[in-house]
Amino acid sequence: MSSPPGEQPLAAATKYVLITGGVVSGLGKGVTASSVGVVLKACGLRVTCIKIDPYLNTDAGTMSPFEHGEVFVLDDGGEVDLDLGNYERFIDVTLTRDNNITTGKIYQSVIEKERKGDYLGKTVQVVPHVTDEIKQWIRSVSSVPVDGQTRPADVCVIELGGTVGDIESMPFIEALRQLSFSLGITGKENFCLIHVSLVLALGVVGEQKTKPTQHSVRELRALGLTPDLLACRSAQPLIGSVKEKLSQFCHVPVENILNIHDVPNLWHVPLILRNQKAHEAIIKQLNLAGSAGRPELRDWTKMAESYDNLKNSVKIALVGKYTNLTDSYLSVVKALLHASVACSLKPSIQWIAASDLEDATAINAPDAHAEAWETLKGSACVLIPGGFGDRGISGMILAAKYARENKVPYLGICLGMQISVIEMSRHVLGLGDADSEEFNKDAPDRVVMYMPEVSKTHMGNTMRLGCRRTFFRKPDCLTSKLYGCPPHVDERHRHRYEVNPSFVPMLENAGLHFVGCDESGKRMEAEPACTYGQIVELQDHPFYVGVQFHPEFKSRPRRPSPPFTGLIMAATKQLGTNSSNSNGYIGASE
Repeated sequence: MSSPPGEQPLAAATKYVLITGGVVSGLGKGVTASSVGVVLKACGLRVTCIKIDPYLNTDAGTMSPFEHGEVFVLDDGGEVDLDLGNYERFIDVTLTRDNNITTGKIYQSVIEKERKGDYLGKTVQVVPHVTDEIKQWIRSVSSVPVDGQTRPADVCVIELGGTVGDIESMPFIEALRQLSFSLGITGKENFCLIHVSLVLALGVVGEQKTKPTQHSVRELRALGLTPDLLACRSAQPLIGSVKEKLSQFCHVPVENILNIHDVPNLWHVPLILRNQKAHEAIIKQLNLAGSAGRPELRDWTKMAESYDNLKNSVKIALVGKYTNLTDSYLSVVKALLHASVACSLKPSIQWIAASDLEDATAINAPDAHAEAWETLKGSACVLIPGGFGDRGISGMILAAKYARENKVPYLGICLGMQISVIEMSRHVLGLGDADSEEFNKDAPDRVVMYMPEVSKTHMGNTMRLGCRRTFFRKPDCLTSKLYGCPPHVDERHRHRYEVNPSFVPMLENAGLHFVGCDESGKRMEAEPACTYGQIVELQDHPFYVGVQFHPEFKSRPRRPSPPFTGLIMAATKQLGTNSSNSNGYIGASE
């Protein structure tokens, strides 16, 4: 069960930047919060982040990707909202499960306290008990450093999910109002509110309309919070008269009205904020002029502009279960972006629904089947990401078989790694009924089995989760070279199933080598009940790699994930075989 973070000393200089949203959801509050963090960090300030999700789920772990996008996994095993992935990638910090606050966590903590008698017989109410719990959680988490240092961060950026006026977010709005008030007579120097809203452009003329933003701000002010800055989303840059109108009706100075218009890539958003002097407005509001300098964003600018100037692209076939909602694979998409840019390429992701590759689709929807296979065969490499359930599994197996037989570079992540094992077992070892216990618990050859230490009755927080160490059994293997030949790597996991060790010798004899193992090799070499592989590689293939962990979760714009970089390099024939450079990638061939 969830429990609140422990009491932490609240630093006197703790400052809060609250990001709220209005009009519609999906405006990009997460990117705005991340970009604010980038700019403040570039000014020399240390930043942490909190995401508030008003849903009743304790965490995102049991939520369908179709419902809420991907589940992002943290080092401590926290299954959290995908926006925390944005924070980690943009600001380059390592967050914890407590940095994601949900209504479920808050109510669970309050009820636990009530059951223990902590409220001394009082009637437990939303105000003050729930709101006090929210404030306590924010204060505690904001004082925990997330950048490897020991002192608390200078600024905590808080993103409130949903839109202003949602009934489920009301306790959080009230708690945040109380928090800003409780900071004392100098509270305004410790609290800055940025409201993200939408400026619509209607009709052929494209006149920019401010009324939705006016109503959103009015509702926010009625709840006791007044924005210090407006961040207006729009397709095109705002004209001057629109800013003046917003200033007049929303009670925000013109210089504090920011315009985040559509850009070629999201790396431009921090630059937009810098160019509009957002950092100066925030620093002035928080009275941090003595601690902050001018934003140093030369490397970030170079990164954003270099992407815009890239001419060549690489086609990547992403064969998955949740391709109708690309946010389901957000971290995979970002990792492919990071790796492609490192190879001076733009990623061209070809989305293929795994079920469209299956023989049954050839009968029921022949056009979709033909298009899926044409797309697969026209791609330079194949990636099968993680997932749960048996839908589309046959199509994934066919994609893995195609990549193996035609020597197309292949990367399998988590489920994708298990798919490569099933495919090899069926079509190379001749075990036609080979399967995973997840899909067929009665299969005669269960080459993938349930992990013995996880629960079979509870779904939430019962998997192998978080950052775990993987040791290389073969130091000269391809994956080791991609990482720079270390003895081990630390990557994040999220799975319930593992390769059945009984089949490992047969698979290795067939050419599928298990080159990574867990926990000092004990799980690969000890008794069969507790052994499984972490990394597989196929011999005599340019790049056929499967990893049980999720390397996408630790990919960063300037530190791309080695397995992803290897896939892109192999797809474009840049992958050498004899040396590794300081970045951990195998040297590009001449």
